[in-house]
Amino acid sequence: MSSDSSRNSSLAWQDLLRQHRAIAVIRTNDLNLGLEMAKAVSAGGIRLIEITWNSERPVHLIRQICEQLPNCTIGTGTVLNLEQLQEAIAAKVQFCFTPHVNPTLIQTAINADIPMIPGALSPTEITTAWQLGASCVKVFPVQAIGGVSYIKGLQGPLRFIPLIPTGGVTLDNAAAFIKAGAIAVGLSSQLFPKNAIDNKNWEVITQKAQILLQQLKPFSAV
Repeated sequence: MSSDSSRNSSLAWQDLLRQHRAIAVIRTNDLNLGLEMAKAVSAGGIRLIEITWNSERPVHLIRQICEQLPNCTIGTGTVLNLEQLQEAIAAKVQFCFTPHVNPTLIQTAINADIPMIPGALSPTEITTAWQLGASCVKVFPVQAIGGVSYIKGLQGPLRFIPLIPTGGVTLDNAAAFIKAGAIAVGLSSQLFPKNAIDNKNWEVITQKAQILLQQLKPFSAV
């Protein structure tokens, strides 16, 4: 894949993030529940959905969601090694998150023209990931190191790096993260409460997605 093509793919991904601002992160041990979770947030307006690779049968789940929710952009996360990434690429994921910075995984995703968002925490890790060709950098777990104030503090020296905080983002503080400089946010348990899933109360999840997007609407590029 040419460097121009990779750069265009990253820019298109960043534009998508500015338009939607929120990524729903689904982690499940039940294939059918995972599909219903995706449908519920999609009904609430969320268009970016991540299926973690440690979910049950992630390839099947990704393919089903892509087929049933063609208006959504479906990716994967918690990818730890090259074998998993190659399987994800074969499943035609549209973006990929990792919890760590791995040069081989970043380059493999670049070669496949798939936006790669590695997880990092320190300024050194964040800068290293960006210099290796990451499309964005996931700041994880953000709450453990200061939350919104940490993202704001990074803006001085690292303003040029698009950051996606996860691990501590809530419906109440999501907008504050964007205001502090994040390009988008990722949410999991805040969108998918255990009680709602156990009771298959999908309307609760749809409502949470709607509330989140309403909070983020002032920052979304239309």
